[in-house]
Amino acid sequence: MVALLLWPCRAHSQSPADASLPEAPTQQVLIASLDPPLSQTPAMSPPDPPTPAKSDHDLAAEQVKREETQRVAGILPAFYMSYNSDAVSLSPMQKLGLAVRSSFDPFNIGIAFVVSGWEEAVDNDPGFRWGPEGYGRRTGAAYLDTINSIMIGNAFLPILLHQDPRYFRLGHGPKPRRLLHALAFAVICKHDNGRWEPNYSNVLGNVAAGELSNLYYPAGNSGLGQTINTGLIVTAEGSFGSLLLEFWPDLSRRFLHQDPTNGADFKAEAADHAAKQVTH
Repeated sequence: MVALLLWPCRAHSQSPADASLPEAPTQQVLIASLDPPLSQTPAMSPPDPPTPAKSDHDLAAEQVKREETQRVAGILPAFYMSYNSDAVSLSPMQKLGLAVRSSFDPFNIGIAFVVSGWEEAVDNDPGFRWGPEGYGRRTGAAYLDTINSIMIGNAFLPILLHQDPRYFRLGHGPKPRRLLHALAFAVICKHDNGRWEPNYSNVLGNVAAGELSNLYYPAGNSGLGQTINTGLIVTAEGSFGSLLLEFWPDLSRRFLHQDPTNGADFKAEAADHAAKQVTH
């Protein structure tokens, strides 16, 4: 009898409505729902590789390329002038290439015609004679003097002796100091290691150029006298060239209102002034 009375209660507790309730979500399901999908995770890009440092050869090549565009008054080549006192030394092939570029520059070819015309007018070196044939021989001799001087003094000997054939411009400081700096380059230069030393390349190159001139000058103008004469002329031309390279930017700024150094001289002057203020 008691069992019959309790049966409806048990049946009511197990009604279909109670059986249809879903189970509570597990902890793993909740954690998974909080994680973003894999496709939405931002990708990490690899760091940029470091830029490799340029070699000394590449730096020297950039310097030479820039120097080959340098001209005084837009005409006279200034390929052997460096505004950077700490310029990287040139390789043997770079020295040779710069010498060839300078030797065949139109200005150096044209100046040979001008020099020979002057010598023709004053009847210098009469062994060449006067007239078109003599003028042609004078022109050839003058141009050979230029080639010999450049190739021997700026290429062959600098390669053998590891010397830098360029003129390193000072560009700042008192004018007398700059004057002596320019003239001194006839007898001093930089070694490829950056140290200053006697300019054997220039001195021996001028003597060698003078000696070679005996091969194509008339017999009456050859010999020791011709060697010394040609050597002195080449040395004088080199000294004048150094002076022109040193002071040309000053002249350009004053008369042409153009600064070939792009402000480098003013920065050097400011550094000198600052150094003097510190010492005082």
